[in-house]
Amino acid sequence: MDQNSVSNDQARFDQIIDAEEKIEPRDWMPEKYRLNLIRQISQHAHSEVVGQLPEGNWIGRAPTLRRKATLLAKVQDEAGHGLYLYSAAETLGESREKMMDDLLSGKAKYATIFNYPTLTWADVGAIGWLVDGAAIVNQISLCQTSYGPYARAMVRICKEESFHMRQGFEIMQVLSNGSHTQKSMAQDALNRWWWPTLMMFGPHDSDSAHSQQSMKWKIKRQSNDELRQKFVDQTVEQAKHLGLKIPDKDLRWNSEQGHYEFGPIDWDEFQRVVKGGGLCNRDRLCARRRADEEGGWVRDALIAYEEKRCVRDKGEAA
Repeated sequence: MDQNSVSNDQARFDQIIDAEEKIEPRDWMPEKYRLNLIRQISQHAHSEVVGQLPEGNWIGRAPTLRRKATLLAKVQDEAGHGLYLYSAAETLGESREKMMDDLLSGKAKYATIFNYPTLTWADVGAIGWLVDGAAIVNQISLCQTSYGPYARAMVRICKEESFHMRQGFEIMQVLSNGSHTQKSMAQDALNRWWWPTLMMFGPHDSDSAHSQQSMKWKIKRQSNDELRQKFVDQTVEQAKHLGLKIPDKDLRWNSEQGHYEFGPIDWDEFQRVVKGGGLCNRDRLCARRRADEEGGWVRDALIAYEEKRCVRDKGEAA
């Protein structure tokens, strides 16, 4: 491809981005844009798939049949979200097999929040309220991302995540209005999940290697710090409604800025979990590897069926 052609393609790409239109799979795009998207979308997909595990741990121990059915539906939704996102990444030329291999080998990353244990039923409520609440704040912004397949996947995912968040909030509300032991359980879950949830939005933008370029390409529409602040502002008010206390001695309302100020995040802990030192890093990958191995016969059967169908169709066509 000559230099003039590349320049024209780049100009057209920039024009689409500046016009707030969508880049589609058949459109020309810079290689770094494509790779950046593959990294972000596949990491997002891995997070949805691994994110089934902390709550899946409670399906057999849910306190009522209604809770069990709702939790089953939620875990199924998370698997579906992963499939939407893997499909979006495949439009960029990345195979699902490679993405999964990268996850199982430990090369690929997923959200650090899922490397924390679910110790009580209240943790299921905290994940729905806090973790899915944080995901919605981030994903609503991604509905306007510049890559069409990713944006369209996010629209559907956000609709389902809103139900997950309400489910978690309702669990916390019931516990908060229950016995002293139940309210203590809810407060304990909030204490343990609050700071890891704030880490979900990623490092400060000045410390993020990908954030500035993603903002320039409009893959990301708001910065990590902006999204984190939005989440804090809305969640503090929700905690007040529940009668729970945010575990942050530095939390205070700044009337001049119109935002809550909050204390420093332990980024050393974040980096430790990213590098595999979390309480459940090893267990999460072991569970995914085991599922991959045990599901191998299903994949083999589907491939064999498809090959047989192709041979039959060719014979009928002849």
